[in-house]
Amino acid sequence: MKKILLLIRHAKAEDQSVMFKDFDRELVSRGIIDAARMGRYIYTEQVMVDQIKTSSAARAYQTVKIIAEQLKIQVDSIEMDEKLYSGGVQAYLAAVNTTSEIVQTLIVCGHNPDISYFGEYLTRADVGSMSKGSLLTIEFEELTWAEVSGKTGTIINHISPKTLH
Repeated sequence: MKKILLLIRHAKAEDQSVMFKDFDRELVSRGIIDAARMGRYIYTEQVMVDQIKTSSAARAYQTVKIIAEQLKIQVDSIEMDEKLYSGGVQAYLAAVNTTSEIVQTLIVCGHNPDISYFGEYLTRADVGSMSKGSLLTIEFEELTWAEVSGKTGTIINHISPKTLH
């Protein structure tokens, strides 16, 4: 059975400041709009998302919360994983590899540069730096989530909020 992974970089957030921790930075209005557009795009493409996992940083959670609302998914079903904040590619791989096999389509939301590196690791494609709020869709043929690893996926699309205007 085919598995679909949607990697989403958090949308535009407040600039870093000495006033608060990076972890606590929240989305700005542009980020909120972009996240809603991305959620609507996923919805109109009729992608049936089974599970959402996200970094527990405020901006990542806010991004997927808005997307979940667009997809009519219960916000309280979003799984937060603090390791996706700064755990590197290994944390992303662990999040994917521990996903239940009843899940066909998974969203994982996180941060650069790790999320971009993870997309490249899975596909060996030149993803570059994922822009804020962008979506990278990767397909895995005949694999379980536990079997997903380097060079096992194929990029289906790479969409940024700018392309949705």
